[in-house]
Amino acid sequence: MAGQKSLPLRRLKAFQPLNRLTDDQLVLLASRAERRTHGPGQRVLERGVRDGLDFFLIAGKVELESLDGRKSLVEAETEKANTPIARLQPRMYDVTAVKPCEFLVVEQEILNQLLRAAPVAQVEMDSGEGTGGIESEEHHLLMEFYSELRSNQVKLPSVPDVAWKVRRAVDREESTADQVAQAVSADPAMAAKLVRACNSPLYRGFSDVRNVREAVVRLGMRTTRQLVTVFSMREVFKTRQAALQKEMEKLWRHSREVAALCWVLADHATRLNPEEALLAGLLHDIGVVPVLVQAEHHVNLFADEANLNHAIKELRADVGTAVLENWSFPPAFIEAVRHAEDWGYECRESAPQLVDVVIVAQLHSMIGSSQNAELPPFDQVPAYRRLGELELNASRSLQLLTEARARVDEVQQLLSIR
Repeated sequence: MAGQKSLPLRRLKAFQPLNRLTDDQLVLLASRAERRTHGPGQRVLERGVRDGLDFFLIAGKVELESLDGRKSLVEAETEKANTPIARLQPRMYDVTAVKPCEFLVVEQEILNQLLRAAPVAQVEMDSGEGTGGIESEEHHLLMEFYSELRSNQVKLPSVPDVAWKVRRAVDREESTADQVAQAVSADPAMAAKLVRACNSPLYRGFSDVRNVREAVVRLGMRTTRQLVTVFSMREVFKTRQAALQKEMEKLWRHSREVAALCWVLADHATRLNPEEALLAGLLHDIGVVPVLVQAEHHVNLFADEANLNHAIKELRADVGTAVLENWSFPPAFIEAVRHAEDWGYECRESAPQLVDVVIVAQLHSMIGSSQNAELPPFDQVPAYRRLGELELNASRSLQLLTEARARVDEVQQLLSIR
């Protein structure tokens, strides 16, 4: 816009990933960028649009609204405004100006080209340590990896076919147990898993069930749907590269542990459905899966565990949200994935939600791990306090999980059924 002053370089460097560019690159970027202004109440971005642009909030405040109606505010010059607004494409949020706003609008392709050409010394990890040890070719791959993920060019995993069919069958009001059993039986391996699950200590009745229909009747359609989805998720946590498969196995073990803790917490401390909590726990790190799959194309680079962990930390929430929205999961599951490691998150509902159970299960799973030093005190975590309203307090928490260790082990065995 005519008459606008150019932004000082120090202001541009406050944004990520612009802080990875040299001064000369920033000058070039600014010359190719556009400055846009929006008045209060004006729509800035629309959910579902794929425009190939990055919007950096220079001044003002905006409101982001997701598909499930959740809203959040982002104000210029705060930590939330350090990265592009609603960066994944197609957009996952409607963005509306709350105060008069100004944006720096950059074509993603131009920014990605500059990032790929940025010198190694300019790339900074979140830990504050430089990547001076990365070879030129590896640095190029790192920038390429980030540009692919930021531009949402990564193929998201699909819902396993049997889980999709069973979900559709259960969601039809007129469906019968026979029809749901038929959908399960289309996958013989899944049918066998469901029967074994129904005969496990968690669900066993006075007598063993002998077929899928009896399992569906005993479990109920809702539990059947959740368990089929749970069992099918094992196929998602796979990659072709042996080195990365080790990371995938580690991710699966962690997800399985969190899922088991979620089941026990939901069953003992909330009125939530334990199977839904189990599934939410199993999915809480689903955003890491596409990162690991994409890393297959950059094997040499991601032999460095620090680089891989950095990519996972930066992208797990955004990519996980995109996966579950792509799978048409309910808002409660999407919220749990988005805020699984947001220890300060407070949801608006009065009763405990899946996100609260996942956060508290995560905290318990990390006790005694290398991440323990980074954890906040339990009584300062809103999710923990919300579960405390249902008689889960600090002194009772570990006691409950110690007493329920056998049940946690049973759930782990359930998730290990082959």
